[in-house]
Amino acid sequence: MNLLNRLYQIFLSEYAKRKIEKAILYIALVGFFIHLILIYLSNFGIVNLFLESELFKNPISAIYTPFSFILVYEVYLLIYYLPKSFTTYITKQYEIITLIIIRKLFKDLSAIELSADWFQIKGDIQFTYDILASVVLFYLIFQFQKLGKQASAAQMDNSMIIERFIRRKKIIALTLVPIFFVMAIVTLVNWISDVSLASNDLPSFETINNLFFDEFFTVLILVDVVLLLISFFYTDKFHKIIRNSGFVVSTILIRMSFGVSGLISTILIVVAVLFGLAIIVIHNKFEKNALPKN
Repeated sequence: MNLLNRLYQIFLSEYAKRKIEKAILYIALVGFFIHLILIYLSNFGIVNLFLESELFKNPISAIYTPFSFILVYEVYLLIYYLPKSFTTYITKQYEIITLIIIRKLFKDLSAIELSADWFQIKGDIQFTYDILASVVLFYLIFQFQKLGKQASAAQMDNSMIIERFIRRKKIIALTLVPIFFVMAIVTLVNWISDVSLASNDLPSFETINNLFFDEFFTVLILVDVVLLLISFFYTDKFHKIIRNSGFVVSTILIRMSFGVSGLISTILIVVAVLFGLAIIVIHNKFEKNALPKN
């Protein structure tokens, strides 16, 4: 138990979170300026690397790099909040997929073709879908977070009962730290090995945009299933089981979105968050009806 608490303080304490947040912000700033410099060096013909990549043609696309590091921090926050609040943990999943869409928007902004044939151009149509989806997702996440706080407040009287559950979630969170770190390193190494400097090319943008996160959400599905199974030790209430099962379905839908592209991918993401919101709305109604009446 002492070892668990010591490791938790090192990797997932408030102090550790502040340190990691500051480090990620500095790295994001440095990454942004490096990306910007490479774009201008490429545009002026000083270097000839990555000429075929959409990420190295317009200065606006340089915003893609700091957003990638922000996403890394969001992954850490997801692990950080896992032992503290299950609904906040799910909210972080939704925030991550929304930020992936917004990150993609910055790349799309640099390639928009302003013309009267807006709805005839595939890239412009996809940009329209994504920008509308990001607004819808922002609102859905706001509602989900608000309802999640209501659910947490209703459970405060049972905090002592779920103490062991929290301890087990801490073990899962600590296990995820090295898993995601290794995944990130392996993904980076594999991506670098795929880059062909001889052909001045990079892997396709869809491949780059999905780097790490397709495997990341696969792991999250497994984590959600483990949490669902562990929850059976602490509750047999139908609405709790359905809520946790529904969140697993929601995560699976998000993972499926990485296997397709275009409008279908965007629809799957919106449906996943909408489904999670519907689950927590119904769960809260069950919780309210289950409370003893004065």
